[in-house]
Amino acid sequence: MKSRAEKNEKIVMKVSVNSLIVNVLLSIGKVVAGVMASSGAMVSDGIHSASDVFSTFIVMIGFKLSAKESDEKHQYGHERIECVAALLLAVILCATGIAIGYGGVQKIIHASELNLAMPGILALVAAIVSIFVKEGMYWYTRDAAKKVNSGALMADAWHHRSDAMSSIGSMVGIIGARLGYPICDPLASVIICVFIVKAAYDIFKDAINKMLDTACDNETVEKMRKVIEGQAGVMGIDQLQTRLFGARIYVDVEIVADGEITLSEAHEIAEQVHEEIEKHFEDVKHCMVHVNPEVSNFIEPKQEQNNI
Repeated sequence: MKSRAEKNEKIVMKVSVNSLIVNVLLSIGKVVAGVMASSGAMVSDGIHSASDVFSTFIVMIGFKLSAKESDEKHQYGHERIECVAALLLAVILCATGIAIGYGGVQKIIHASELNLAMPGILALVAAIVSIFVKEGMYWYTRDAAKKVNSGALMADAWHHRSDAMSSIGSMVGIIGARLGYPICDPLASVIICVFIVKAAYDIFKDAINKMLDTACDNETVEKMRKVIEGQAGVMGIDQLQTRLFGARIYVDVEIVADGEITLSEAHEIAEQVHEEIEKHFEDVKHCMVHVNPEVSNFIEPKQEQNNI
């Protein structure tokens, strides 16, 4: 388990460092291109990329803290810290989107006063480059997030995707402005705002679900049920409950066994179920197994009556 945690940490840190390098270069390039080409949409896009730098730092810190081993005060571990990191990312992403949208609305309202300029071709080139780079970073980060089952890293992946969508909006706005409709440039900022806020909502919802002990999806539960029922000595399942704890899973199951077997035999069956669940499902942190005797073989003890 420890070696797996170390391996996952290396993957997250490698992806995060690469994200930092790409975001710094892109944000500087887009802001410079936006200023030189008189494109407010591209400047907004560059600011969005700059916010990705901060979000990546949160991912790195959050994952590092969540990987800490259990201690006396936190006996179930620190996995939920990663959910807190994802929540922070969602708030930052939402705030960035609203700020971009507000700036776009202000330019639309005061368009006549601002005398909006036509964006230069450099802004269009920067938008196209950004789309390809950020979409590539989305898939790169997404694959890593799925591999290590990291909500915070997946949030960072969506931050890359929102940046790609932001650049698409910038490109459309710049093209429209160059065709003689300068209002398209700030209008693109408003559209970008909608995409970013939606991505923030999805990240926020996923993090909250993981903090509220939400059950695993039905497909995962059914796979667990088949593994449990396939163990020798298991005659049935009375109850199977799961809950997400950050990126990990806790399982509580009540199995049915022959009521006439010894306590040691019942313990062996429970231990086998416990080991097989943790073996087949890597994200399971712990599986608690309770054994119930088969009803047909179970005789309730007689209650003594007190004569008063």
